[in-house]
Amino acid sequence: MISTKGRYALVMMVDLAEHDSGAPVSIREISERQGISGKYLEQIISTLIRAALVKSIRGAQGGYHLAIPAEQITVGMILRATEGDMAPTECCYSGACCERSGACSSQHLFKRVYTAINEVIDHVTLAELMAEDMESRCCSPSA
Repeated sequence: MISTKGRYALVMMVDLAEHDSGAPVSIREISERQGISGKYLEQIISTLIRAALVKSIRGAQGGYHLAIPAEQITVGMILRATEGDMAPTECCYSGACCERSGACSSQHLFKRVYTAINEVIDHVTLAELMAEDMESRCCSPSA
């Protein structure tokens, strides 16, 4: 399951991409637009900076920018930065063997699930998320 941290990281990254007008975007602006605690967003942004997905600009007019274009950032990059590996079980990614390895009827299933998850998150970009977000706002009955 993807945690609140991972979901909010995706929301924050889409917000940064949508509001990238050249001027840095502040945590306060994102917080107000998205209705998410600024303190929580500060924790998430530091993770995204360490992952080289976001750059910070210091000073009174400072804030944040995407470190690379939205077209080059995948959902997988964002989720792995905030969530770690997306494997459904430890044996899928660590090579660790449980006491049932070799006799486990579900190990192959979990590896297929892991492959499917990675296939999706590694092929959806931030730019695509942003376009889908804009489309849903423009075409929703409440718009």
